[in-house]
Amino acid sequence: MQPNKLKANGIFLDLDGTLVDSTAAYIEAAKIGFRALGQEVPSAQIIMEIPRRIEQRQNINDLTGGCAEQFMPIYIKAFHSATERHAKLLPNVPSVLECLAERAKLALITMRHVPNQVIQKELDYLGISQYFTLVMTALDTSKPKPSPEALIRCVDTLDLKMCDCIIAGDSVNDMRAGKAAGSCTVAVLSGLYGREELAKEQPDLMLPDVTTLPEYIE
Repeated sequence: MQPNKLKANGIFLDLDGTLVDSTAAYIEAAKIGFRALGQEVPSAQIIMEIPRRIEQRQNINDLTGGCAEQFMPIYIKAFHSATERHAKLLPNVPSVLECLAERAKLALITMRHVPNQVIQKELDYLGISQYFTLVMTALDTSKPKPSPEALIRCVDTLDLKMCDCIIAGDSVNDMRAGKAAGSCTVAVLSGLYGREELAKEQPDLMLPDVTTLPEYIE
């Protein structure tokens, strides 16, 4: 059965795992972190578990040999540096954003703890900055996702109604922020989280990636 189309005057998009493939950056950051601590680099499964836990503010002590406190600052700095070199758009993102921007105001909401200008520079490099009316990082709010604060600020800044907005992202925090704010939620399976995990958050729509999102927007 075809899902009902969603009304959207505003569309809030996540960055990592939604618009950008950050896998190489996660791997490089983990390698730098473990080597700095004199530890053997673990399996890819453990490496990809690290950003999932960090995003949900869960302990990573068991993944880092009890050295989470020393590992974290090295890892975060290395990740932000790696994204500058390894960030690449997921397939068809520019054409999707062009289509969405014709129908709604677009805002980018990322949990990266970097100044807004850093993300703007990356979007310029990727050739997609022109599609966003507003960009918000974790430093632009007192409480990042899953808090609804970023979404509320976007609505206020862009003069929108929350009930007419959508958040699309790859993580449980995107879905929780959207639910808490009162917006529609669209989960994409192109990032760190699987179908079962995202389904538990009861998104309004679940897609393999953002490519088909325009088909579901009024």
